[in-house]
Amino acid sequence: MSWYITCWKKYVDFSGRARRREYWWFYLVNIIIAWILAMIALFTSNENQASPFYWVIVLYSFAIILPSLAVQIRRLHDVGKSGWWIFISLIPFIGSLWLLVLMLTDSQSGSNQYGPNPKEAPAVPASV
Repeated sequence: MSWYITCWKKYVDFSGRARRREYWWFYLVNIIIAWILAMIALFTSNENQASPFYWVIVLYSFAIILPSLAVQIRRLHDVGKSGWWIFISLIPFIGSLWLLVLMLTDSQSGSNQYGPNPKEAPAVPASV
């Protein structure tokens, strides 16, 4: 859960690098939250009227746009790609598939132009 919270703390931080774990936990938790919200909306609506809970889904969807973009761009930085590579997903099917491959790719070892490898970051000494 700390990976999910990290993404919210860095919700407009488009610099630096994000590990696969950070990206995929954020993605997974958002899917679970969206599913739960959709189920609540489904069960609180009737055949004549949509649930007012649908507005919660809309608001949540807008709320996760910037954090999702930020973590995707930091993830691209982690594999040594520019954040502009996010636009490859605009190419139908092939672009999204290639972006998925990039999101699954292991971190570029060592430091790159976007910062040090988060996997190899030195441990923070415990304060006394």
